[in-house]
Amino acid sequence: MHPYAELAKKVVEGYVKKKKIIPPPEKLAPEMQKKAGVFISLKKHGELRGCIGTFVPCEENIYKEIVKNAISAAMEDPRFPKVAENELRELEYSVDVLSEPEKVEDISALDPKKYGIIVVKGFLKGLLLPDLEGVNTVEEQLHITKMKAGIAPDDRDIEIYRFTVERFF
Repeated sequence: MHPYAELAKKVVEGYVKKKKIIPPPEKLAPEMQKKAGVFISLKKHGELRGCIGTFVPCEENIYKEIVKNAISAAMEDPRFPKVAENELRELEYSVDVLSEPEKVEDISALDPKKYGIIVVKGFLKGLLLPDLEGVNTVEEQLHITKMKAGIAPDDRDIEIYRFTVERFF
């Protein structure tokens, strides 16, 4: 297991069992000191069990971003009940570290296998990670992301941003 996924697992287990946030080590590994948006995905028996993240960095480093979002994915994803202690051994963890989003002027620059997208209309924002099972076309990707944002599927008056991820298991 990659250190990012290992950290997410330790954080969730510590929080679910003891309601405590594990303290950071005295010296962070160099890759944990960088800043980036991070998404944490939890799966149980291959099915999504929680997914929360930030598309731009909100914390001072990746370590803190993983800690915050791992707890949120386990306890605050509104689509799922809070993770219970008896589920912990069944969970699989993935951590997506996002590149900086770049504005897209033409949807021909999108590829749902390579790029995640962010759609924006006023205060409404939706994000969809890349390379998701069942999302094979740009049209499907845009439709799902607009729905997540609360934007009408046929609304064309939106801003679109794309980003890449490094996915760690």
